[in-house]
Amino acid sequence: PCGAEGWAQAAVPPGAAFVAAAASYRGPGNNDTRSNKALPILLWWSGSLFPHFPGDTERIDCPRGSCLVTRSRRGARHRRTKALIFYGTDFRAYEAPLPRLAHQTWALFHEESPMNNYVLSHSPGIQLFNYTATFRRESDYPLTLQWLPGVGYLRGPAVPLAEKDAWRRKGYAPVLYMQSHCDVPSDRDRYVRELMKYIQVDSYGKCLHNRELPSERLRDTSTATTEDSEFMTFIARYKFHLALENAICDDYMTEKLWRPMHVGAVPVYRGSPAVRDWMPNNLSIILIDEFDSPQELAKYLDFLDKNGEEYMKYLEYKNIGGIKNQFLLESLERREWGVNDMTLPNYLNGFECFICDRENTRVKEEQEHRKSHGKIPAPRPRIAQYKHMGCPVPTPGFGSVEDLSGRDSWKEMWLQDYWQSLDQGEALTAMIHRNESHQGRFWDYMHEIFLKRTRQH
Repeated sequence: PCGAEGWAQAAVPPGAAFVAAAASYRGPGNNDTRSNKALPILLWWSGSLFPHFPGDTERIDCPRGSCLVTRSRRGARHRRTKALIFYGTDFRAYEAPLPRLAHQTWALFHEESPMNNYVLSHSPGIQLFNYTATFRRESDYPLTLQWLPGVGYLRGPAVPLAEKDAWRRKGYAPVLYMQSHCDVPSDRDRYVRELMKYIQVDSYGKCLHNRELPSERLRDTSTATTEDSEFMTFIARYKFHLALENAICDDYMTEKLWRPMHVGAVPVYRGSPAVRDWMPNNLSIILIDEFDSPQELAKYLDFLDKNGEEYMKYLEYKNIGGIKNQFLLESLERREWGVNDMTLPNYLNGFECFICDRENTRVKEEQEHRKSHGKIPAPRPRIAQYKHMGCPVPTPGFGSVEDLSGRDSWKEMWLQDYWQSLDQGEALTAMIHRNESHQGRFWDYMHEIFLKRTRQH
């Protein structure tokens, strides 16, 4: 970095005095010779994610051009602030910056569970955004394989079958369940509770707890959430690992899936309905939803437990040439960011550059439109689609909604949350269309939607 320039203040609306400095430098990314005060500005509305250290404002040099990025909300209404970047978990419809400015795009970064914000699972919610980085492969900047460091991770050695059988003879169950986040939209505990009636399951977490971990160190929850070697060695003893995501949505796959595959404990999985698209071969996981009942699943797991040759077929992907899925291999090869890899950029910086490049293109197209006096059409706004995030309504982990009592806590919590989130997306959309500037009116809009829905029913 050499020297520093302040952002020009002349364009700032009265009363919104805003000064921020950024180091002025050009990296190898482009040949953009503009000074900082001529660059588009990207504002991380969720400042805690700002992927730079230590300043509040930085210049970034991306393949197609440069931008200034900041976490200082003082720049929110600046004419050069072209995009606001929101973190999905922190995005609240009732706190959205209003009025929405016509010259700004909204970008969504959301790699976490759909349960963190069901507003984004409905069309009115996701269509508030122009660019997306989510776990869905259809998003603009997909984060689908965010939990898979690379193909080598899948090839990690498995504990020999003879050793697993020895642990079985010592009283260990064939199936491991390790979950301390209970009462989630996927309602996984309800399913596992039923499965436990038909096969032995060792459950070490707070949910359905029936067995103690062998050491104090393993009982420390921070150990269980990292790839601690003692923890990984312990879970590798098991033949099967119940891997149930906390919410169901296409392409939402976490370490619950990849970690057991790494250590060679066959995942018994429920999560992304499209999970097979990403598997190393045709026989590497057992899908809960392919069995008519927990009892049928238990029968199959018992069969594999007693038939080592059949069980080992599920670990063939660990052999040389065992990863057959070209889609998986190509997706990992194409990915421009790394997971726990200091030689590659992280996906936050990657998404920043994705937005920077598109905003520079948009600025150029708008200039050409103005210069042509309308002969060249203005750039059409890009709107995110339902499939960039859209997730289905939660369903019970076992049985149907009709089977549940009226006072069932899962039903009261998650069905209500899901449908109320639709109303929130609609309320904010209506506020934007009416150019509302007062956030406090959000609940009036919510009430209006509630009354309209009540009349329809």
